[in-house]
Amino acid sequence: MTPKRLYVFIIMRLTGETLILKVNLFSSLPYPYLASLLREEAMMLEIDGSQKSGSGTILRLSIALASIIGEPLHIYNIRKKRSEPGLRPQHLESVLTAAKICNANVKGAYVGSQEIWFEPGKIEGGEISAEIGTAGSIPMLIMTVLPICAFAEKPVTLKISKGGTDVRHSPTINYLINVFLKILGRMGLMAQIEVRKYGYYPKGMGEVILKVKPCRVLLPVKLEEFGRVKTVGGVSVCTFLADRRVAERQAKEAARLLQARGFNPEIHIVNDFSNPLQKGSSLVLWAETDTGVLLGSDSIGELGKTSEAVAQEAVKQLIDEIDAKATVDVHMADMLIPYMALAKGESAYLTRVISDHLESNIWLASEILNVDFHIEKIDGLYRVMKR
Repeated sequence: MTPKRLYVFIIMRLTGETLILKVNLFSSLPYPYLASLLREEAMMLEIDGSQKSGSGTILRLSIALASIIGEPLHIYNIRKKRSEPGLRPQHLESVLTAAKICNANVKGAYVGSQEIWFEPGKIEGGEISAEIGTAGSIPMLIMTVLPICAFAEKPVTLKISKGGTDVRHSPTINYLINVFLKILGRMGLMAQIEVRKYGYYPKGMGEVILKVKPCRVLLPVKLEEFGRVKTVGGVSVCTFLADRRVAERQAKEAARLLQARGFNPEIHIVNDFSNPLQKGSSLVLWAETDTGVLLGSDSIGELGKTSEAVAQEAVKQLIDEIDAKATVDVHMADMLIPYMALAKGESAYLTRVISDHLESNIWLASEILNVDFHIEKIDGLYRVMKR
């Protein structure tokens, strides 16, 4: 008697297309081919961008970690919880720049897209250029690609042009230089940023050079004792606003407020003339303790916002961190997560706030890298530890 035909229907999504396989279990199906398809699908990282904060931070970190571990990524619902979901120009350029660094194949990358496929290759490094074309955040682009650069085969020189160095919803470029990169240096990642042109909203037109010396092995960081504040510093910048003494006024007001709290700050004043197309200003402050804690804050000038208000905002942020005796500021708390996740050994710090971005980064790093983070509340602070 002839055996009955038994079929199994296998439905798969590969590179954005639905593939339906009708398999006769008694036939001579080329199983190696099917196995390879199943293996490819199983290895692809599937990330729902609407989870947690539903913001661009999920896209940035997913791209970085997928590039480092060399696994293909499918991310959908990109920036789903934002008023304009999908890729904006700065997010698109971040994806494309990461692709250049790790020789990735990318599908679905265009402004407005809510779904992309990213298949990384070898992280070679070398000289690379990126152009945002709006006032989109240059620091956010740097935060996307810097973890990838750490694992490059050769040093990376990245020129980023036509973007914003100091814009809303992003750390300022001088915060990256004076706080972020200094802490990463303790973990073994040596990088430097040269500001060629400052850029502000709405025209942008900023330009920086990022240089990274790969380390391939990151050291753990342990910041669990606040200690005593030994130095307070800052950089006050204005571009084509020297006639209104904007940089001086920001620095003077910040110094007055900090001196009232018993500190003696040294704030460097920069009257910049690098970008005649867009006036603007910013202020970054930092405090360093005798236990190696480095806290930062920043603020940017905007229409209708006085220089004194810029200073008051930055000082309040810094004083809040000092008074709480946090060992990283609220911005550094989420920015450090991918480096802690990639570092060998136990890392820990104290933060006063568990932000949406911090929760998102911990969730995503744990999902992709299979690492264990633990959060506990101690004396009004949150101890974040990666085992």
